[in-house]
Amino acid sequence: MLEVRALESGYKRSTVLQGVDLDLLDGRVLGLLGRNGVGKSTLINTLMGLVTPSAGRVNVDGRDLTGRRPDVIARAGVALVPQGRRTWAPLTVTEHLDLAARRGRGKGPWDMDRVLELLPRLGERRRHTAGQLSGGEQQMLAIARALLTNPRLVLMDEPSDGLAPSVVDLIGVAIGRMKAEGVTLLVVEQDLHLAFAVADEIAVMDKGRIVHRSPTEEFRRDSSVAHALLGVA
Repeated sequence: MLEVRALESGYKRSTVLQGVDLDLLDGRVLGLLGRNGVGKSTLINTLMGLVTPSAGRVNVDGRDLTGRRPDVIARAGVALVPQGRRTWAPLTVTEHLDLAARRGRGKGPWDMDRVLELLPRLGERRRHTAGQLSGGEQQMLAIARALLTNPRLVLMDEPSDGLAPSVVDLIGVAIGRMKAEGVTLLVVEQDLHLAFAVADEIAVMDKGRIVHRSPTEEFRRDSSVAHALLGVA
């Protein structure tokens, strides 16, 4: 589903990604870990076309999307759940979801009814503006917005950021349902509990490169790897 080769990108005169190589198979969930500032969000934003790469290649489902505009990448079946949610405060939940559905790729498993079944709190709050929602509800809205485009690949940038543990568990359930429907996910996370719960494999970034990758259970068993790469026990 996703093939990244020798990808470099950054901001102005600063190169953040230093030749990233990454593969993600169809229907799998990859948890991407790393300390702050190592390039995880830059990778997500480059894959989504929000940052222009200076070198390398990005293929999605066999299609070369290197350096393409975000709208082109979205129409190719890629959706972003951004860090910080980035909802529009004056718009209601219903308005957010209507906009996402209209910009979707046509028929698919995710429609308004299924999304609200997965995230019923949004149904209860559908007349409220995004500015009236809690952080957890805004994150659910960001996920719902992505799902209504019926994506093949979802990029999630720290979906647990700032959320209560009970809400993080709901996010984990949502990711599991997406995977069950055949959605492929790249999930950037700091919360090891969530990453371990949802990911088939774990990759670790450091200094703009992927420096480790292993099956999730193997990574969990070898605490020395997490300590050396992430500074956790």
